[in-house]
Amino acid sequence: MTESGPIITREMLIRFYQLNQQKKRIEEQLDELKNAFNHYFDLSVGFYEKGEITVDNYKLQRQIRTLEKYEQEETVKRLECLHLNELIQKKPDDKKIKSAIDLGLLSERELDGCKKVNKLNIVTVKSLENSH
Repeated sequence: MTESGPIITREMLIRFYQLNQQKKRIEEQLDELKNAFNHYFDLSVGFYEKGEITVDNYKLQRQIRTLEKYEQEETVKRLECLHLNELIQKKPDDKKIKSAIDLGLLSERELDGCKKVNKLNIVTVKSLENSH
């Protein structure tokens, strides 16, 4: 590392590119195996049922996770009818706000300090040799 920052070498870029390609191939193979395992369990124990099988010294298990989420519009209506407004959260509608700004009904200046911006660092390396 120099005083101006880290040194990026050709070898580092090549290695990153190669590892990323391997990662993609590995993820595809893992997805294929997961699909096969789920198909096996669907047929042997039923859809969305947990199961397990042991082959030699390896145990394969399928667990079922259930995520529950209240449907927003119907739940809000029901809670309002029950006079339980304290259980309702109000939140801004990003799409409607953007439309209102686009239509000139609202200016971005009027919402200064209200917008939160998250930024992510995405790193990619592409092979320029294979792009011809």
